[in-house]
Amino acid sequence: MNLVRPTLTLLLALALTACQSFSTDGDQSSASKSMSEGELLDSHRVTVPAGDDELQSAVEQRDADANDDTTPLDDAIEPSLKSEAARAREKLEEDSADASVAEADLWARLRGLFAMDLDADNPRIEQQLNWYAKHPKYIVRVSKRARRYLYHIVNEVEERGLPGEYALLPVVESAYDPFAYSHGRAAGLWQFIPSTGRVYGLNQSWWHDQRRDVLAATSGALQYLDALAGRFDGDYMLALASYNSGAGTVRRAIRRNNAQNKDVDYWSLSLPRETSAYVPKLIAISRIIRNPEAYGVTLPPIPDEPYFDVVDTGSQIDLAQAAELAGVDVEEIYLLNPAYNRWATSPDGPHRLLVPAKNAEQFKEGLASLAPSQRVSWKNYKVRSGDSLIRIAHQFNTTPAVIKEVNHMRSNLIRVDQRLLIPSSAKDTSSYVLSANQRLQDKQAATGKRAKGTRINYKVQPGDTFWDIARDNKITVRELAKWNGMAPGDPLMPGKNLVIWSKTASSQQIAMNSRRGNSDMVRKVGYRVRKGDSLARIASRFNVNVKDIASWNSLNMGNYLQPGQSLVLYVDIRRSP
Repeated sequence: MNLVRPTLTLLLALALTACQSFSTDGDQSSASKSMSEGELLDSHRVTVPAGDDELQSAVEQRDADANDDTTPLDDAIEPSLKSEAARAREKLEEDSADASVAEADLWARLRGLFAMDLDADNPRIEQQLNWYAKHPKYIVRVSKRARRYLYHIVNEVEERGLPGEYALLPVVESAYDPFAYSHGRAAGLWQFIPSTGRVYGLNQSWWHDQRRDVLAATSGALQYLDALAGRFDGDYMLALASYNSGAGTVRRAIRRNNAQNKDVDYWSLSLPRETSAYVPKLIAISRIIRNPEAYGVTLPPIPDEPYFDVVDTGSQIDLAQAAELAGVDVEEIYLLNPAYNRWATSPDGPHRLLVPAKNAEQFKEGLASLAPSQRVSWKNYKVRSGDSLIRIAHQFNTTPAVIKEVNHMRSNLIRVDQRLLIPSSAKDTSSYVLSANQRLQDKQAATGKRAKGTRINYKVQPGDTFWDIARDNKITVRELAKWNGMAPGDPLMPGKNLVIWSKTASSQQIAMNSRRGNSDMVRKVGYRVRKGDSLARIASRFNVNVKDIASWNSLNMGNYLQPGQSLVLYVDIRRSP
């Protein structure tokens, strides 16, 4: 145990190390990575959120066939995980017995905070209202999802003096699914893209993605919306439009109308199609919440009281162990703490956990009786012949960086019979049904029924791109990305396992086609290192291997590149952008 205690202290620095090696935004420039709030408010970008498309499709399917109770959210799950993952998804929308006996209803309080013009007469609003009126189950399902988070969000909206309608914006952005991820690389209830998230301190690491953190993301989203309203003299509709398409896009539309002596309110502006439907959708939803009976909707009651308490854990903790201490399922812990990608909280913090309010005292008492050294399980591993840090990391569901830091290692070299101390999950991976790995497996399995093809498991090879793999399998890049819970702009790392639903070729043919080579298509390229470059970024840009770049240029992979440094690359022009 004496060896374990000092390693816990070392774990506090791991998230910083993980952040340095964790690339989620490789296609963005270093300038975007250091974007300030002022630069963000000048931006021109349209964010297409995950929104409610998937849930709408599920609701429409149910209405079309009353006997079909399946949905894209929890159907066709891999057999070994079917019961666990289905139960986890059901918890997001299950009825709450406590809510039915609540004296104070949160919906009534929310209506009192509405401040926007919900009675505007516009065909775009009517179009959205017509759909919701035909599908009342949609509002019910979203309301059930919202019950964990809505009290906190309403409180934050009220404290900031913002319109109550803002508390319903996650319906438009994510359908109140905390794990929602769009093809535009936006994540969480509020659908932050990586660069915008960083502006508001929502960082990403191997351990967690704070864009999905209920507390931090809500604070960042409302701060962003408030700043946008300030840019447009308190006009909430223009602020909402800017949240979707960027303040620069909205200001440009205003300048065009001014030049033509036209009105410059939201309804008069020529905005991107996504943005033109964005505000009407929120207004339509708000109208229904204001008067649900008029639209044939019965809202599930939500108590006007906290659903969760925030508990200071003081250190990293295994999520399965936390669930046992609180007396709840691990699914509940993930649904309240969706930022965590793995089996434990981040070693670098924030050291807090959201737990159901009714279980908070039990969790605090259990936590107090558990020493920090016992909150994460440890394995004393003996290195075997053929082992590598990557192989060991995969075996224990961790990363080489974590193993190196804990064991005071300066390089990736290991020797047979060497002893390594490794933090590991207390239970098998299937117990953590909403971790990043399990969510991906569920996503890949659930696409099968809708894809209607032959499932092929493909491991990404050095030099592969979305475009190449999609072309070889006669599918679209967007299909390939969607099937694997990714966005087309995400980095495609060698070794990653993809699922392909092919309607044409066999798996053997696909593997052969994807690995075809032709030396006549390789070109020698000179490259001068730019500020912010790394071997990984250059390799991603030209679709080559990091080790190859180091070998071609006799580089030590542990050294930093210097701006102005000249490199030689051998690039397959078919695979280079």
